[in-house]
Amino acid sequence: MQSCTNPTPTLQNVVSTVNVGCKLDLKLIALSARNSEYNPHRFSAVIMRIKEPKTTALIFASGKLVCTGAKSEALSKVAARKYVRIVQKIGYPDVKFVDFKVQNIVASCDVQFPIKLEHLATMHYKYSNYEPELFPGLIYRMTKPKVSLLIFVSGKVVITGAKKREDTMAAFDNIYPVLKAFKKRVVQEED
Repeated sequence: MQSCTNPTPTLQNVVSTVNVGCKLDLKLIALSARNSEYNPHRFSAVIMRIKEPKTTALIFASGKLVCTGAKSEALSKVAARKYVRIVQKIGYPDVKFVDFKVQNIVASCDVQFPIKLEHLATMHYKYSNYEPELFPGLIYRMTKPKVSLLIFVSGKVVITGAKKREDTMAAFDNIYPVLKAFKKRVVQEED
């Protein structure tokens, strides 16, 4: 017997930014910090990783830092603080932790039933982009809250573009009844 409660999206990635308030020597940071790499010919930032919370930071010469990979907003802030602390210990005692901001939250969910994407795309054409030859999922651009959803035939849903966890949950609450309306009927063979 299946439960009556709706599935709940799980946060997969939180992307945040912070400013350290000064210019940085990326070569010095890459040579001084463990788990960091810097190849200015490929990308103009130091890529640094920490294990707890398991995240990756992009550190730019301008003093901007992008933190990605955290599973919650709080862990993203903890990780960003750790990266700033590492930069501070390398030789930047004046660095600050300013303008911390969550830029994007990615969540996923499985609604546990297949979905008729062609019908959904036809009925919700204003919000949908579905080109199965290019990408197997339907891209649904919701306006309130302003997020994008990737919806797959299998029933898997990825929500991206939210800046707050509440927006992720609101978007799923809005789309779930729509998905139920486009549920594929599975024909079972009799013995």
